[in-house]
Amino acid sequence: MSTIIYHNPRCTKSRLTLGILEEKGVNFEIIKYLDTPPSFDELKALLTDLNLEPRALMRTFEVPYKDNHLDDESLSEDALIQAMIENPILIERPIVRTANGVAIGRPPENILTII
Repeated sequence: MSTIIYHNPRCTKSRLTLGILEEKGVNFEIIKYLDTPPSFDELKALLTDLNLEPRALMRTFEVPYKDNHLDDESLSEDALIQAMIENPILIERPIVRTANGVAIGRPPENILTII
């Protein structure tokens, strides 16, 4: 499995995480997830591997979170995952997947455990 970073070039943490991968000489694929959101199954797999519920991966301060009333506790996990796919700005970043696991680069050093 190749290393993948779900990256937002405008995000400082994402750029720092990318820098760590480069510094460590890791070959990786960049997915600009705002342009190419993960599929439902990909996002569900990332959540499983991160051992997180969907809301824990959501940027709850973003406008689409509030506008779509995603704080509604009655929403299913599938509905929250779909909301992230439709509004990828809601997905916490960066996410790095390697053969050793998945980590969120917040802080960027979190990825050192999987590279």
